[in-house]
Amino acid sequence: MNSAVTDVPVPGAGYLLAGLGVMFVVTVALRAAPFVALTRLRDSRLVRYLGRTMPAGVMAVLVVYTLRDTTVELGSWLPAAAALTLTLTAHLAFRRAAVSIILGTATYMVLLAALG
Repeated sequence: MNSAVTDVPVPGAGYLLAGLGVMFVVTVALRAAPFVALTRLRDSRLVRYLGRTMPAGVMAVLVVYTLRDTTVELGSWLPAAAALTLTLTAHLAFRRAAVSIILGTATYMVLLAALG
């Protein structure tokens, strides 16, 4: 048996608790940091600009992702066409980006699974 493995001291309870305490503090700080930063930036012009433009950016990325691998086969273009049509219709009807994105993405995934 290798003596190097058996000679390693086992950390005490205080050492383990200190390590857990540090991990706890770092985790809480990382979770709280965005909220602290947001309260200071809430009235910022940049945050207002991003709030207006991000939904359109997300939709553009989803359209590119959807059309990226589309071919002439029915199982490829039909889910994309249906999802894009539903997304556009929902957005024009409700003017809610979240509703449009969720409906379009769900439609695409369901149709792709059913036809693919």
